Amino acid sequence: MPELILPDARFRVSFLDAMYEHIVEDDFFGGTLARELREHGSSWRQPAGFARYVESVREEESEDGRRPEGFVPNTWYWYVDGDTYLGRIQIRHRLTQWLLDYGGHIGYGVRPGARRRGHATAMLRDVLPYAQALGLDPVLVTCDATNVASRKVIEADGGEFEDERDGKLRYWIRTRTGS
Repeated sequence: MPELILPDARFRVSFLDAMYEHIVEDDFFGGTLARELREHGSSWRQPAGFARYVESVREEESEDGRRPEGFVPNTWYWYVDGDTYLGRIQIRHRLTQWLLDYGGHIGYGVRPGARRRGHATAMLRDVLPYAQALGLDPVLVTCDATNVASRKVIEADGGEFEDERDGKLRYWIRTRTGS
């Protein structure tokens, strides 16, 4: 049964397979993957290098942690089934003006070989209690106006459409049930 976990170096081989799928598909969701490939990709094949990458991702959640310039604290979760990495989802702990307009609190991606199986919908649903634990309610989730699959994921998880800004659809999702 797939589950959300914090990033873990034991998924290196499956993670690398997923990254290869993204490269072949030329699918670098939101530019995050492209940045990570530039900064860390050359060290991923070595267990120690991949462990450093995982440590750097985990450090981004701390207020004082290292993260790219202009990024807010954020927590990454990986969606895995057994030893298989399926995708990842990120909760940004607060919004900058750019995130309010375009990026939102939550971003996610499923590896190309695992798409169209409900994983994105499950990831988004399963991460909402973690967002609530961070004091986020509601959360903003955005997608490109042309991304019908992502729009359906957000709507299936209770997204309430607010507006479109420069080609980004903006939805709010309650993290507390019954509120």
